Amino acid sequence: MSGDTPLNLAGKVALVTGSSRGIGAEIAKGLAKQGAFVIVNYLQDDQAAAQVVATCQSLGGNAWAIKADVTVEDEVNRMIKEITLDLGKIDIVVNNAFKPYQFNPEQRKLAWELTWEDYQAQLDGSLRSVYYVSQAVMPVMKQQCGGSIVNIVTNLIARPVVPYLDYTTAKGAVLSYSRNLAAELGPLGIRVNCVAPGLVFPTDASKYTKEDVKELIIAQTPLGRLAQPADVVGPVLFLASDLANFVTGQTLHVDGGFVMG
Repeated sequence: MSGDTPLNLAGKVALVTGSSRGIGAEIAKGLAKQGAFVIVNYLQDDQAAAQVVATCQSLGGNAWAIKADVTVEDEVNRMIKEITLDLGKIDIVVNNAFKPYQFNPEQRKLAWELTWEDYQAQLDGSLRSVYYVSQAVMPVMKQQCGGSIVNIVTNLIARPVVPYLDYTTAKGAVLSYSRNLAAELGPLGIRVNCVAPGLVFPTDASKYTKEDVKELIIAQTPLGRLAQPADVVGPVLFLASDLANFVTGQTLHVDGGFVMG
């Protein structure tokens, strides 16, 4: 994609955590299609990450895969150092990685069954990873006098149609952190926003969601269907791009109108 596109991502360096599959992979491909140099971060599946890189390259962007556990500070610092040494900058960060979770209402733990360790596991998978990546990239973006951080949360924060308490609490913490970070980093030219999808199908996490739950959500969704991984891409691209250069501290709900306001 040429540099005169409205999104203006040609020449941008973008890191997407947890992008070897699912929503993260679609975001990586979307960024590459708009000309960005995409860093495909992943935890385990070398082959899947290599396939995402190949697809990004076929779409007109460039891409690398970097294996790193974003819940481990040293690994995050190594990853950011590697990117900046080789590419000199990081313009966009999409914090998409999270601890695996099954959206199955029949198997979820109820409030009185959850332990603090359940909450801690989700906080580590969501908030800890966003914190480590954001901390590591702040000096880079400060030196550049600009950058965009986009954090993936959930519409369950606003409307817990199924109360996945541990998962949603952790994502709520990411939302609060993002707003505070936006206030702190705004004067430095760094924007921080969130994208909050509804139930996204098909993904590994949503494959256990029962049909009656999906039908309930669809019935209450003005646009009449569930979100697909590709639906999340456009809002992320907007927030990452110069089109949103006066937007920070915001949350875009991508759920067909299930949450309004």
